[in-house]
Amino acid sequence: MTAFETVKTHRVSGGELRYCRHASAATGMPMTFSVFTPEGPGPFPVMIWLSGLTCTEDNFTTKAGAYPAAAQHGMIIVAPDTSPRGDNVANDPAYDLGQGAGFYVDATQAPWAPHFRMESYITEDLIPLIRAGFPADPVKLGVSGHSMGGHGALTLALRHPDIFRSVSAFAPISSPVNCPWGQKAFTAYLGPDRNTWRAHDACELLREGASHGYYDDILVDQGLADQFLVDQLKPELLEQACRDAGQKLTLRMQHGYDHSYFFMASFIADHIAWHARRLA
Repeated sequence: MTAFETVKTHRVSGGELRYCRHASAATGMPMTFSVFTPEGPGPFPVMIWLSGLTCTEDNFTTKAGAYPAAAQHGMIIVAPDTSPRGDNVANDPAYDLGQGAGFYVDATQAPWAPHFRMESYITEDLIPLIRAGFPADPVKLGVSGHSMGGHGALTLALRHPDIFRSVSAFAPISSPVNCPWGQKAFTAYLGPDRNTWRAHDACELLREGASHGYYDDILVDQGLADQFLVDQLKPELLEQACRDAGQKLTLRMQHGYDHSYFFMASFIADHIAWHARRLA
């Protein structure tokens, strides 16, 4: 098991918040993440939080206000960075590709393939590290995220129902094969063959029965004032795919809320309680 370095710690909500760094076998680069651990001996259920475009491990950690609810429910929350980073890592001038925009897939195309392996990073590096290094219950694991990270939460849960027991999302990119963000990223990371994209699209995975009815429900919150709602996020496609697949979906369309962390801070306690019930 790869060791990790604690960069700094903070006392918060009666528990401990750590910022950590470790060498990732999946990405071949140092990776960073934050971990909130409630007070007590554990073992605690774990929620992995996947952030959106341009974010690091710090955005959720400092802006979401998640830790009072995590402490109340006795839950570890882990927030990794959204991509590998560094001078030797491929990048793009645009905000929606390259560093800060890993899309939680394993890239197969140059120049991204050597380091942009975020699905393997989450499932093969980060989760085993958390299980070994923190008082985490090894099987009580949920995943949530926002925007690109909401896409990541949905697709990783559907692709790995043996790992995750609960899944929710805020304003997810519901069907990346049908929106500009996803089409751009998948072309770059996975190549031009759209058939390969389907394995990383929540709507396509649902239609193909990827979850096999594993999840009793999926919780999604979407702001009706979100500037990306129509062109990029398309929650109606997720709603239809769940209906077609017989997968229960609780889709809450929230009046007046936009795409910012103010939206997440308003409802993160609901999501943590929702995961806590399923990970009890």
